Amino acid sequence: MKTLLTTLLALLCMGSALAEHAHGKIDDSLPDAERIRFCERMRDQALQAFYDREQGRPMKLFVEDGSRGPRIANHITRRIYAEPQIAARRHAETFGRATCNEMMGAAPGSD
Repeated sequence: MKTLLTTLLALLCMGSALAEHAHGKIDDSLPDAERIRFCERMRDQALQAFYDREQGRPMKLFVEDGSRGPRIANHITRRIYAEPQIAARRHAETFGRATCNEMMGAAPGSD
């Protein structure tokens, strides 16, 4: 019985450690580390836009200066406000990440 309990506890700890690593720091040696970090920020932007929309707040857009960041963030924000199909937090996260990867020219599922 002790062995079974110890094994289950070890598996539980291992699972949480792996989950933490999956959402933890991105290793700079990865070729797409910068894009992955950027798309995580765009995912956060999508969540904020979703939350603001659900609270009835007006759309907050960035001043576009010709760089990709504000352009992608504004695109994501506009689409979240325009599409009622994005009706859950998880949908907003997925949409933000996928849109960022698409606009950055990444292969699907590469992060």
